Amino acid sequence: MMIRKVTVNDREYPENLKNIYDPPKALYVNGALEADDKMAVALVGSRRASIYGLEACEDLAYELACRGVTVVSGMARGIDSAAHRGALKANGRTIAVMGSGHNEIYPPENKRLYEDIAKAGAVVTEFEDDAPPLPANFPRRNRIISGLALGVVVVEAAKNSGALITANFALEQGREVFAVPGKISSHTSAGANELIKDGARLVQSVDDILEELHMAEIRPVSGENKEKLDDSIAKKTRAYIYNSLTEKERKVYKAMSDDSITIDEVLEKTSLSPQEARDVLLKLELKKLIRRLPGENYVLKGDLS
Repeated sequence: MMIRKVTVNDREYPENLKNIYDPPKALYVNGALEADDKMAVALVGSRRASIYGLEACEDLAYELACRGVTVVSGMARGIDSAAHRGALKANGRTIAVMGSGHNEIYPPENKRLYEDIAKAGAVVTEFEDDAPPLPANFPRRNRIISGLALGVVVVEAAKNSGALITANFALEQGREVFAVPGKISSHTSAGANELIKDGARLVQSVDDILEELHMAEIRPVSGENKEKLDDSIAKKTRAYIYNSLTEKERKVYKAMSDDSITIDEVLEKTSLSPQEARDVLLKLELKKLIRRLPGENYVLKGDLS
């Protein structure tokens, strides 16, 4: 490992980080820090992430990296690792911020990920090489994660999680805060959903991030690549929504088609009572999965299954 000490007075020291309150006086760096890393977005979230959270994070990181945005995270288990993997998959730049020294890679199973990140971007820490990953180190690490970025996206986080500490640092530092919505019954999405209630920008696609940060023109993706990216996100989103439906909602949804269908046809295909069918149709309409037409006719808004 080639570890370098970069002080706050060095040209290589990240410009975004210089502007926060109490920036680290020095960073210990494995890899390269570049001027273009000023255009960075941090993705953070739960260590015990769901499959939905991991896929959403990896897809967002992939798309950001494809647009030339540097992806910043903390190399922890779960969402952080997914963020780095997504950027690496796109052959983009990513920066990992550790809460320990370079001789104490944490978690240990991320040693290979550490090496890949150092080649494609940088692994940084304010702690000297043999510093262990003490619990008190991670809030300090979190202020660096948000400080390196123009905005912080909380992909999946429980209440009182470390990701929310990062979001709080971001607000103090004048950064934008975003959150990916999750199921209301999901413990690991409670914190992210709460952020949205409190005013964080809801993220449904990478464009929500780029537009808010005025990054849309960094490296536009067009043509076949854009279609592939959009299709990948759309498929995973549709699968997530479909998996969250109740048994009755799925039954009614499967009865629908691209052609309009009457309430009587829904009753015939599902064997539900009129009241049950109307309740389910209303729920599907509120979820923007179907559209109501005049005369109690209904039509699909998209194919989930």
